[in-house]
Amino acid sequence: MTRRHRVLLASLIAAAASLGWAAPAGADSTPKGTIGDLRSTGGSYQGVLTFRAKQVVQVDPKSVTATVDGKSVPITVQGTSHLQRTALLLIDTSGSMGTAGMQTVRQAAAVYLQEVPSDVKVGVLSFASSSKLVLKPTTNRVAVQQAVDGLRANGNTALYDATQQAAKTVGTSGDRSIVLLSDGADTESNQPAKDLSAGSALLQARGIRVDVVRFNNTDPGAEKALAQFAKAGGGSDVLATDTAGVAAAFRSSAQALNSQSQFTLSPAASLAGDHQLTLRGTASGQPFTVSQRVSFGAITAPATSPSAAPAGAAPTLSIGSPPWVVWLGGALLAVAIFLLTYVLLAPTIRTRRERRIAPVLSYLDAAAHQVQKTQQRGPSGTREALVGLGDRIMGKREATARTMQLIQRADLPLRAGEWFVLRVLAVIFGAVAGTLLFGDAAVFGGAIGAIAGFALPVAYLRFKASRRTRAFEAQLPQVLTLVATSLRSGFGLPQALEAVSRDAAEPAAKELSRALAQVRIGSDLADALDELATRMGTESLHMAVMAIRIQRQVGGNLAETLDTTAHTLREREALRGQVAALSAEGRLSAAILIALPILLFFYMMLVNHAYIELLWTTVAGLVMLIGTCVLMVIGTLWMRKTVQIEV
Repeated sequence: MTRRHRVLLASLIAAAASLGWAAPAGADSTPKGTIGDLRSTGGSYQGVLTFRAKQVVQVDPKSVTATVDGKSVPITVQGTSHLQRTALLLIDTSGSMGTAGMQTVRQAAAVYLQEVPSDVKVGVLSFASSSKLVLKPTTNRVAVQQAVDGLRANGNTALYDATQQAAKTVGTSGDRSIVLLSDGADTESNQPAKDLSAGSALLQARGIRVDVVRFNNTDPGAEKALAQFAKAGGGSDVLATDTAGVAAAFRSSAQALNSQSQFTLSPAASLAGDHQLTLRGTASGQPFTVSQRVSFGAITAPATSPSAAPAGAAPTLSIGSPPWVVWLGGALLAVAIFLLTYVLLAPTIRTRRERRIAPVLSYLDAAAHQVQKTQQRGPSGTREALVGLGDRIMGKREATARTMQLIQRADLPLRAGEWFVLRVLAVIFGAVAGTLLFGDAAVFGGAIGAIAGFALPVAYLRFKASRRTRAFEAQLPQVLTLVATSLRSGFGLPQALEAVSRDAAEPAAKELSRALAQVRIGSDLADALDELATRMGTESLHMAVMAIRIQRQVGGNLAETLDTTAHTLREREALRGQVAALSAEGRLSAAILIALPILLFFYMMLVNHAYIELLWTTVAGLVMLIGTCVLMVIGTLWMRKTVQIEV
């Protein structure tokens, strides 16, 4: 071989070597993309093109071409301004993560939230011995970081259950991605192979992209499962051994969301079934080719989890159930427990018929009376013991007299001990219902339920007593007129009251009969009527009794006096109605202003629980909640005093 030939050969080898070395560098810099969220939009098909690179990749829209099974198809590429995007941080919080691991998660989440586009809704789902949705997807980055900061490591690893719950959480529309961080294999599944297959199939059926971060994970079983999840979702699988590695993996997943483009295919004929879709073009100055087997049309149908319950199976109440189902279930449980206990206590509460025949029974022989008493008490000694304990406790309270006066005014057949037991039961059932309804914030819910159980029976008692008092006052002018008419007919005052009590409607008939019964056993008529006025809480009857006392002391025509009193009371009632009509707008405004924040609170509990739960899961939220409750009480008292006009 001549010298000239040797030089030529060396040049060829050097050129080949340089090409060989340059090829990998060029290959590494070529953007790698995936196609997702392909769905039919009335003759055309929309999808999302996602690139993965060390830097953000921008597609040149004019350079992109598309082929379906080798045939060219018109394509247009646009940005993601109209694209709904949802991401979910699926974090392993098992005990093996430890304090250091959770600190790594917090730092990596901060990096992710800094890089992810502002329009992407981000949620947090943790899993240990069970999976738990910590925060529904939201654009509130502060709430997401706070949710991650609140995670603590404890328990085992329910990886497969968490993956299926995450797939259901991100929904079925728009671009959906999951960042899964785990440091171990599933330890909670009873059927690992079946649950792994179900989770992978659900991710693939719904077109959810999964970026897996294996944190210090060297378990072969876990490595295989996590790689299968990443493959099913068309995402990445990265092994990270330290904080920097986890943060880099999270940053790469966030940058992928910054490297997305939405495209629209407009084929000449409708497509169906699986086809090979190939996209070619230029991204950030580098050529790319993305070829992927996709399904046209079928992806628009809601995917069904392979582990779904068979047809005809009874529905179950679970954490994943709609919020209104949990509310309804808790409320029904509380009502059922309350009714059961009330039925057990009911034999100690005498009915109206039993109270009417009680005086008759008192004249029977002792044996018959004891039989009747035994029948009324029933076989339960525990019930009598509870009521007896309530009687002793109520007997030591100064407010018992006012309580019993309200019970008599409301015409409730309750003893002091029975009222005490019912209030205790209401507090217990309210606490149970609040604990069930508020779920994660069980302590807060139990406290709210206990307060409601403590306050509602008193509010009901006052409402019923007030309504009965108003009904009595409305009847009083007519009663006085009838008494005056009877007096003119020749009856005495006791006989006139007795005649009216037989013909009057409730509650006047019952209360007048009670006052006359006191007269029969020796009480003065004026004193009995005065006690009736005090028991019913009516100033109108006090006025009438005062007129009777004055007439008895100085003399005069009692019928005329009662007519004048009745006329005054009618005029007073008319004035009260006029004032009520004039102040109706103010009272209605006050009621709306008081009820609006309360109703809005419960509405937000149903439609956006993750948003409203910040009020009791954060220190700032608790301060705001307590301050709001105090201001609500002050505002309620203020408005009530403003619209309340005494006549």
